Amino acid sequence: MKASRVDKKSGEVESKEGLPIYYDLYTPFSTSGSSLPLIIFIHGFKGFKDWGAFPDACEELSKVGFGVLAMNFSYNGVGKNMMDFDQLDLFEKETLSRDLDDVGTMIEAVKSKEITSDKFALDSDRVGIIGHSRGGHTAVAAAAEYSEIMALVTWSAVANYNDRWSDSMIDDWKTKGFTEIKNSRTNQIMKIGKEVYDDALANAERLMAIKRVEELHIPSMFIAGKDDEAVPFSESEKLYRACPADQKEVRLIENAGHTFNVAHPFEEENFPEAFEEVLDLTEGWFLENLK
Repeated sequence: MKASRVDKKSGEVESKEGLPIYYDLYTPFSTSGSSLPLIIFIHGFKGFKDWGAFPDACEELSKVGFGVLAMNFSYNGVGKNMMDFDQLDLFEKETLSRDLDDVGTMIEAVKSKEITSDKFALDSDRVGIIGHSRGGHTAVAAAAEYSEIMALVTWSAVANYNDRWSDSMIDDWKTKGFTEIKNSRTNQIMKIGKEVYDDALANAERLMAIKRVEELHIPSMFIAGKDDEAVPFSESEKLYRACPADQKEVRLIENAGHTFNVAHPFEEENFPEAFEEVLDLTEGWFLENLK
C-alpha cells in the first residue's frame, strides 16, 4: 500500500577526512515499525541532493515502501544552506575516490545505526542505489565496491570519466595546476584541481564505471534521455552492454534531455512527462528487485 506522505529526517555524518556528509532520510509515514529496504540517492557533477525535483522523487520512492537516503558528497561545494556553492575550495578537490568513499561511509553509518529511522529498521542487507550523471558513474563503482548494494539504477550516467577531460583542461592542469569551468546556472567560475585528474587516472581500475560494471551481477537498469545534451545516451548503452548481470535493462526516454526536462528550482505541480517515466521505471525496478 502506498503511503500518503513521508517523514524526512536530516543530519550529517563525518567523512573519512572529517568533513560533513549532509543527508536527508525519507521514510513512509506509518505507525508500523517494520524493516525497510534502503535506496541511496547520489547527485552528479555540480549537483546536490536538493537540486530540482530530486527531493520530490525521493519522497515518491519512499511512499511505496523504501527508506531513501539522499546525500551530498562531502566535497561537492555546497555548505549548510544546502542550495549554494559556497565552498568552492572543496569543490576544487572533489575526486572520484572521495565520492566513492563517501558512499561507503554512508553505508557504514546505516549499519552502525548512526543513521536510523525513529519508526523503521533500515535493512543494510537490502540496499539499492540511484545516481545521476557523474553520480551514475559513481553508483556503478559503488555497486561493485560495496557488497551491501543489491540493485542499481543510473540516470544519464557517464560511462568513462577519463574520456571527458578535454585537451585544454589537461593543458591547464599541467601548466597551472587547475582548470576552470563556468556554472551556467549560477555564473560562478569553479576551479577543478589537478588532483581530480590525477586521481581518476591513477585509480581508473577502481573508479571508472565502464571497468567496474563488468563486475556487476546484481539487477541493473540504465536510463538515459535520447536528447541528452551533456552525456550521450550511448554511454548508458555501453554500460548496459558491458554489464554481465542476468537482470539488466537499458531504457531510452524520448524527448528528454540530461535532467529529463526538470529545471532548478523545480516549482511545478507535476513532474515533466519524461521525468515521470524515469521515476516509474526506477520505482518498478526497485519494487521488483529490492523489496
